[in-house]
Order: sequence, then structure tokens, then C-alpha cells
Amino acid sequence: QVQLVESGGGLVQPGESLRLSCLASGLSFSQYAMSWYRQVPGKEREWVATFNGFSTNYADSVKGRFTIFRDNSKNTVYLQMDSLKPDDTAVYYCKAHASSRLDYWGQGTQVTVSS
Repeated sequence: QVQLVESGGGLVQPGESLRLSCLASGLSFSQYAMSWYRQVPGKEREWVATFNGFSTNYADSVKGRFTIFRDNSKNTVYLQMDSLKPDDTAVYYCKAHASSRLDYWGQGTQVTVSS
């Protein structure tokens, strides 16, 4: 039974920071690439960042502001979000994925950036 549980979301003002966490269980964590996505109601789910091995990739909309990193000893992947903007408001989801394997998704955590 695979579970991904996001946490760390909340309400912040523009320019502030949040750190999201995704705790994984039921899989060999180090063998999976981990990604963050976000979704606004009525819009498509948007890819945000990926940690694949030792490399990272970011969507242009968050590059330079967000950082993805992982702690394999804790089976946790993080998304550090700095200089937050109102357009960052969304439900954020983590995903575990690997070649020839199923993709697994968390339940999401709400991030709201508002004055």
C-alpha cells in the first residue's frame, strides 16, 4: 500500500515563504523520481519541479524561486517556495514515478498567497 502525504501548506502574504513536505511510504523511495505539481480549480494540473537522481528541473514560472530537494533517510521530498506570488495559489501535489512503474499521487495541500 503506497501512500504520499503532503503537508506544509497555508495562507501567506506575497513575498513570503513556505516549505512543503511529502512523506512517502510503501515504496522504495530512493528508486523513484519525485515531482511536484499544482492545480487551480477549472485549470489543468501544472508541473512544477522534478528531482530525478541528482538533477533537478523547474517550470519557468517558478525557476529561481522554488527548490526541490529530498531526504532519503526520511522518505521525504520537499518544495521550498520563496518570493511567493498570488499566482502561486493552488493545491500542490507530489508524485512518485519510475520507468515501468505506476505513478503515485498524494492528496494535495492548499497554498494560498494573498494580501
